[in-house]
Amino acid sequence: MTPAILALETVSQPYRLLHYSHTGSGLGYGEEAVAELGLDPKKVFKTLLAELHNGEIVVCVVPVSSLLNLKALSKVTKVKRAIMAPKSIAQKRTGYVLGGISPFGQTRSHRTFVDESALGFDEVYVSAGKRGLEICVAPEAFSALLGASFVTLTVHE
Repeated sequence: MTPAILALETVSQPYRLLHYSHTGSGLGYGEEAVAELGLDPKKVFKTLLAELHNGEIVVCVVPVSSLLNLKALSKVTKVKRAIMAPKSIAQKRTGYVLGGISPFGQTRSHRTFVDESALGFDEVYVSAGKRGLEICVAPEAFSALLGASFVTLTVHE
């Protein structure tokens, strides 16, 4: 049981777990989950950490089929600029390894922003805190557990 699952269970938030074999196939971690589980890439979200100009680390949850727009993040957070947090910082601040970073159950609390496209679905998928393990939740779980804000973080076609 991962800290992400424990966090959801602590507040009785419904979820479903999906397992797949992490093969290191050369795909990105999110793309591998999509391929292995046969999921819609618009419903599978990756968890990224960014560093704001003021030094704050924030969590961004965006579809695996999209890129995080750092200018959009800067605008939402009202800072001059944002950059991707180094991988070592992402792992240290969350307590998870790359490819298994979940927005839930992190070792430190961070302001969390979820791409507003998640609200268009009844359920979305994110890492459950371990490579090869996805968790399916209602988008409302992000605001209920994390106080997350739903904002535009990607360029939508």
